[in-house]
Amino acid sequence: MHSSHLLLEEPIRMASILEPSKSSFFPALTKIVGTLGPKSRSVETLSGCLKSGMSVARFDFSWGDAEYHQETLDNLKIAVKSTKKLCAVMLDTVGPELQVINKSEKAITLKADGLVTLTPNQDQEASSEVLPINFDGLAKAVKKGDTIFVGQYLFTGSETTSVWLEVDEVKGDDVICLSRNAATLAGSMFTLHASQVHIDMPTLTEKDKEVISTWGVQNKIDFLSLSYCRHAEDVRQTREMLKKLGDLSQTQIFAKIENVEGLNHFDEILQEADGIILSRGNLGIDLPPEKVFLFQKAALYKCNMAGKPAVLTRVVDSMTDNLRPTRAEATDVANAVLDGSDAILLGAETLRGLYPVETISTVGRICAEAEKVFNQDLYFKKTVKYVGEPMSHLESIASSAVRAAIKVKASVIICFTSSGRAARLIAKYRPTMPVISVVIPRVKTNQLKWSFSGAFEVCFPLDLSSLTTTAVPFPENVAGFQRGTIHSYCLMLGRFLSYKCYASDSLSLVTRVTLYQARQSLIVRGLFPMLADPRHPAESTSATNESVLKVALDHGKQAGVIKSHDRVVVCQKVGDASVVKIIELED
Repeated sequence: MHSSHLLLEEPIRMASILEPSKSSFFPALTKIVGTLGPKSRSVETLSGCLKSGMSVARFDFSWGDAEYHQETLDNLKIAVKSTKKLCAVMLDTVGPELQVINKSEKAITLKADGLVTLTPNQDQEASSEVLPINFDGLAKAVKKGDTIFVGQYLFTGSETTSVWLEVDEVKGDDVICLSRNAATLAGSMFTLHASQVHIDMPTLTEKDKEVISTWGVQNKIDFLSLSYCRHAEDVRQTREMLKKLGDLSQTQIFAKIENVEGLNHFDEILQEADGIILSRGNLGIDLPPEKVFLFQKAALYKCNMAGKPAVLTRVVDSMTDNLRPTRAEATDVANAVLDGSDAILLGAETLRGLYPVETISTVGRICAEAEKVFNQDLYFKKTVKYVGEPMSHLESIASSAVRAAIKVKASVIICFTSSGRAARLIAKYRPTMPVISVVIPRVKTNQLKWSFSGAFEVCFPLDLSSLTTTAVPFPENVAGFQRGTIHSYCLMLGRFLSYKCYASDSLSLVTRVTLYQARQSLIVRGLFPMLADPRHPAESTSATNESVLKVALDHGKQAGVIKSHDRVVVCQKVGDASVVKIIELED
């Protein structure tokens, strides 16, 4: 076990707990992933979710077809345009998920101590005596005494919506179980989870591959949530597939740890994946209750030290039907932050919950309060010790920037980057202030073709003499903006800001733009993106870097993030040298 990150240097005045929290431009440094569904797909609700702090939208393909999810995403694009808040897209695969099929959709009531048969014969109608399943190998995988859980969507822990089964007998292809509790199952499909049992199915199913190669490619997804990831090879094979698809070569893979098999191979999975999702719904069933907290703390620590984002699920299940979380849930969210989580993933709470906007807002407020007592000094020392010496050049610069910012009580850290790696390393040290990642594209030209890479790519043939001033097209795939409109542009703190630019009417453009690096920072704790004007390339001079910095500072002032006399730590490259400097703002 590792020592607590809670910081209470002096006894606090109890009455101060009742004082209202100060409003901030950032709802919290910890990010929120919202699962979109029936209760969260209208433009109005999605706009509310974005304003409340949702920075990543998750599309769960274990239910709903591609057309349904596309309609939701199209509404999200409209909401992004109206709120001017950036949102990344995560596709969640189905994976080797076992399901009970209820074609009639009639409610099924199971009685405690009653017998129920799980059968692969899907021609049978689901009832309190028989539950058809989508897998014909269950009888070979389980034995008498094994535990199986069945519930809608996932497992809420409520005895009325999920059932705990114990295998009583295996008879041919059928599995006869004893129901340990009474429950009512409603809907057309329920998840089935066999605790600590190996299921011989591929991690990436044919259905998953089809969805990724069609819907995923069409929408240039930022993240792929790899469900039921059990081995590092699962991640490697998925990455090879994404590379072959071309447009998804930059998509980040988040391995979803959902069972003991994934837990046993956690270290090698972490090494291969871009991030980790700790799926406490299924994993909480596989593990004894007294071991769940231990896995959470150990897994988050490993992710933190590796500098890879860690996402925690299943925190406020009761808010699916209630406007306020339980005391245990509120404490659970805070502990997730104190343990080092980068983001909180909301599932049923936003997908089919009655209060998706209020849930996001509540979780954000709890995260913000927890961040105030996070022991950054202890965490920083622990991270530096873990990294050891000699540090890499980039790691040394990142840790120095955070140390300087803490010492001078800086309002923000501004980091110039083309790949996003430097900014993510700074965020790894968990500074108490926001890290603004100024993502500057690399520019290459062969007279007739410019290409911008790093944060995004723009490729278009153009006659340079036709431009009255240097201009680039506004990204065509950013929600709500028309293709072919000529702008230079900047993305500040998750908001779009455009500058006036002029171009000849005869200019012919063929545009391909991606914003992967900027959007992918929206799942990293404390990291907020800003796309610099592409006219200022990464290999720019000190003068152009200063002009980009001035833009960042000016907009920071306008947003209220930075005030007069505040100190700002800037991390940038000048020539071949990496520089960390401290700026004190004037009136």
